[in-house]
Amino acid sequence: MIEVDDLIDRVRAYNPRTNEDLIRAAYDYGGRMHAGQFRHSGEAYFTHPVAVASILTEMRLDDATIITALLHDTIEDTRSTYGEISERFGNEVAELVDGVTKLTNLQLSSSESKQAENFRKLFMAMSKDLRVILVKLADRLHNMRTIKAMRPEKQAQKARETMDIFAPLAGRMGMQWMRDELEDLAFAVLNPDGRNSIMRRFVRLQRETGDVVKKITADIRKELKKNGIAAEVEGRAKRPYSIWRKMQEKGLSFSRLSDIYGFRILCRDEADCYRVLGAMHQRWRAVPGRFKDYISQPKTNGYRSIHTTVSGRDGRRVEIQIRTFQMHDVAETGVAAHWSYRDGVPSENPFAVDPTKWIASLTEQFENAEDHDEFLEHVKLEMYADQVFCFTPKGDVVKLPRGATPLDFAYAIHTRIGDSCVGAKVDAMRVPLWTRLKNGQSCEIITAAGQRPQSTWIDIVVTGRAKAAIRRSLREEDRERFVKLGWELARVAFEHVGKRVTDKALSTAAKQMGLVTSEELLARLGSAELTAREVVATLYPDISDATEDEIDVSRAVIGLDPDQHFERANCCQPVPGERIVGISYRGKGVIIHAIECLALEEFQDSPERWVDLHWHSGNHPAVHTVSLDVTIANDSGVLGRICTLIGEQKANISNLQFVDRKPDFFRLIIDVDLRDAEHLHAVMLAVEAESDVAAIERHRDLERKP
Repeated sequence: MIEVDDLIDRVRAYNPRTNEDLIRAAYDYGGRMHAGQFRHSGEAYFTHPVAVASILTEMRLDDATIITALLHDTIEDTRSTYGEISERFGNEVAELVDGVTKLTNLQLSSSESKQAENFRKLFMAMSKDLRVILVKLADRLHNMRTIKAMRPEKQAQKARETMDIFAPLAGRMGMQWMRDELEDLAFAVLNPDGRNSIMRRFVRLQRETGDVVKKITADIRKELKKNGIAAEVEGRAKRPYSIWRKMQEKGLSFSRLSDIYGFRILCRDEADCYRVLGAMHQRWRAVPGRFKDYISQPKTNGYRSIHTTVSGRDGRRVEIQIRTFQMHDVAETGVAAHWSYRDGVPSENPFAVDPTKWIASLTEQFENAEDHDEFLEHVKLEMYADQVFCFTPKGDVVKLPRGATPLDFAYAIHTRIGDSCVGAKVDAMRVPLWTRLKNGQSCEIITAAGQRPQSTWIDIVVTGRAKAAIRRSLREEDRERFVKLGWELARVAFEHVGKRVTDKALSTAAKQMGLVTSEELLARLGSAELTAREVVATLYPDISDATEDEIDVSRAVIGLDPDQHFERANCCQPVPGERIVGISYRGKGVIIHAIECLALEEFQDSPERWVDLHWHSGNHPAVHTVSLDVTIANDSGVLGRICTLIGEQKANISNLQFVDRKPDFFRLIIDVDLRDAEHLHAVMLAVEAESDVAAIERHRDLERKP
């Protein structure tokens, strides 16, 4: 484990003005909090936060981020609290540590609806402070470096999550070195045979050809010297996963794959970059279609560089990246360059992207997503896809993900142009609408009045914006037909359960499902966006859920860690269907409260104890006790009729207590075991309708705390 003095030396190397005392205090505090805790490898747990902090020093990040790394697991895994960290290290660090803790609890690889919800939370955390994501990425990198200590099934889960989410996210933030290492570490877990095969072929190739990287580096330096250009040259063999991906994409064997070596030339200024490009193309033949100029057209994360591939020594293809030293800083650290230090002061890199503007451009594309599928389309395209740059006839640049078509291009300009598109010209030649656009092409959209989107377009476009616009147009065009079809589907479904479909029933169902009108419900029903069973289940859960398996009581709540248990608060007695929040207790797990419970006021100053929870959707068993405060007439047979009414609603009375006896009225507390909020509503409605019941309400008792 790195000692505190060594860690401080690393920070001082790029930031002589660092607050050494605060870093030392955080190191000591984290060590005390994690004392007695161990990793799967048997090492002291605190070695992990220190390693995460060390990774962040390589990116020359500020003191607050380094301290957050040292403390990032304290709130979650120790007795430390948000308030204590805020008091000792300041609000900025406390907010960052709290943000990392919340990210740790997100299940990004869960079901699609949950995944979409958690991705929203991820981007919310990013919008507050991107340093939260930087710490989380460094945390994941160290966990992947030490993953062999985990169980095989846990290794596979973490590796898949890394490959699908964290590696693309690192790339999207401009940290390509981290993306490459995360992908390669995950590749070693998910496909060890494939990786070992590539490594063996590398060794064999080096034995046959010698050190190719050293030879080509010397060739490049010779050309630069001949042209009087001062620049640094770096060369390396590409990582095994990068080679494997190229083999899969191009369907080539290793022996036929040529560009397995990459070289980087770092120049003093932008003019030298283009001089270097000319020298390389003059010396070696450029490979057609393998040139990209990200200096004149930077990526949205601030990345700038010239990419070209040439046929180098012995006809071997060589990929060359050309950039300035400042551009290289951004290429290595991405948006993290905004917080990095150089010579003791925050780095003022002209190419670094302002994180607030970057995250605003990132989240802007998600605002119009109408459902989970559309939102995930936006996220995955934004995070995972490389971009191509195409031009309008006027020379304006349109950025699109790789694989985009002229239809995507049309919708990127304006929805009206996309809707009325009848054809396209690429580089002045008429092409089909499903043509895949390439970098640097000019695209002209041909429109016609009266043209409407076709249903086949959904399969042609790849951008979330185009898909959403096409779906919206198709829904509006076919609305009348869908409404009629939806009415027939609803009529049959209602008759199947012995009910009659009415405007009132549909309006009620629409309101419950978050739709504005019953017509909107019918339109979605007719277009297969909703099922008739879902509509019936909304109004008549007792009937529709009769054949469904009941949810296990132990997993009735979503949002808890696997080893956490929960209890319902006695004060508010929340039931499935109601909005809830959890409060964590040491030794008691999590206590669930209704969101409006007055008892929550005493926890307002302890936000670190709040747990974001919701009930599992489905058919819950009738085991959730709710106390009802009932006032009834003091007459013979009344209490018996009340008990019978409750029994008819398939609810069990678990306790009954008289609290007030008057000559004409009795007041009593009845404990009833219920399934969910709908069941509670049905029971209270049935009892209230009895003529001898004067009043009924839920009994709330703030004195009955956990």
